Amino acid sequence: MATMIQCELPAGAFSALRMAPEDFACEMKLAACVQWYRQGILSQSKASEIAGLSRAGFLAELSRRKEPILQVTEDELAGELEHIREARR
Repeated sequence: MATMIQCELPAGAFSALRMAPEDFACEMKLAACVQWYRQGILSQSKASEIAGLSRAGFLAELSRRKEPILQVTEDELAGELEHIREARR
């Protein structure tokens, strides 16, 4: 079941991006999902679901926006590097 959310935007918002209101709403939803994925709030799977895209479509959108597809924290990367160093000993 879907929930509808309304928000008021200035009339100039649509012309600024040269989009029809329906396209603007889709772009706003997708931009929010990309941002929440970037922040680590949503997984790829959940972000793609909310955005109304397949996972592959969401990954393509991340790539188009030049966003990292994989999220690795500094601590995870340090752990991986340590694991590689130990394996080489």
